[in-house]
Amino acid sequence: MFGNNSSDIGIDLGTCNTLVYIHGKGIVLNEPSVVAVERGTKRVVAVGSDAKRMLWKTPGNIIAIRPMRDGVIADLESTEKMIRFFISKVLPRYRFVKPRMVIGIPSCITEVERRAVEECAYKAGAREVIVIEESLAAAIGADISISEPMGHMICDIGGGTTEISVISLGGMVVTNAIRLGGDEFDEAIIKQVRSVHNLIIGEQTAERLKIEIGNAAPDKTIEKVEIKGTDAITGLPRRLEIDSVEVREALKDPITQIIDEIKATLGKTPPELAADIVERGIVMTGGGSLLKGLPKLVSKETGVPVIVAENPLDCVALGAGKYFEYAKIFDNSRQIYDTLNS
Repeated sequence: MFGNNSSDIGIDLGTCNTLVYIHGKGIVLNEPSVVAVERGTKRVVAVGSDAKRMLWKTPGNIIAIRPMRDGVIADLESTEKMIRFFISKVLPRYRFVKPRMVIGIPSCITEVERRAVEECAYKAGAREVIVIEESLAAAIGADISISEPMGHMICDIGGGTTEISVISLGGMVVTNAIRLGGDEFDEAIIKQVRSVHNLIIGEQTAERLKIEIGNAAPDKTIEKVEIKGTDAITGLPRRLEIDSVEVREALKDPITQIIDEIKATLGKTPPELAADIVERGIVMTGGGSLLKGLPKLVSKETGVPVIVAENPLDCVALGAGKYFEYAKIFDNSRQIYDTLNS
């Protein structure tokens, strides 16, 4: 009865964006993780793309907030309202059975933060909630055969966290996670522009610079983009042309931290699994993997081939949505293996 009337939903509850996957339909929603509410009453005014356009532009009676920070829930009530809104947007209003939800979370979060995610999902209308590590979900979403006795390394760079894991036989053998991701890239650009040019820019401008001319390794051509901001000395609006070399310099520190974590994870990996990784390479997922030159730099620094997943932004949501199907296949293969070796 449940199989015919309920939907299995996979959610990538990201710091920057929330993606929803429905079994049989694929990715049905990809919206910014932003909620705009009225001050005092906390009545929801807008969610997702509409709310993101309000960031830093709202009047005094409305506040636009990002309820997720560093991959975890910073505002429980707003997160619940956001999830409820997104689910109501993609599922029929009247349903006989509530959906099952699988949510990808960073492995570095605490048990309290984990329970907060589950509580939000239940309050948003879930019948059953399962939370799995983002790197495991990303590996499933990237179509990596993680159930076999082979080492696979996945590096998922999200908006608030970066998670590097070595997976074998359906589980994580080694995992490292740091609360650093695309948001820190943006903050690094904001600090660089202010310290060098005395120009104050917002998060959206920094994000545009990262996407358009951001790079991790030197390139043959130097790209330039004009930005607008507020002069830190005069307080007046000002234009500035900034180039890709300066953006690369701004991103140097957070990128170095990510590469150091990858090296540390490789250093903890058992030799046999490390040999598999050298042969198969490191698979990168998440929005951060799209930074120009980053895969090439990681490969150069580690001496291991690097492959960017086919749909890096969707991998966690895809993997979460396919979790029940994967778990069934893995349980069957494990039963066969146990039977053969009994």
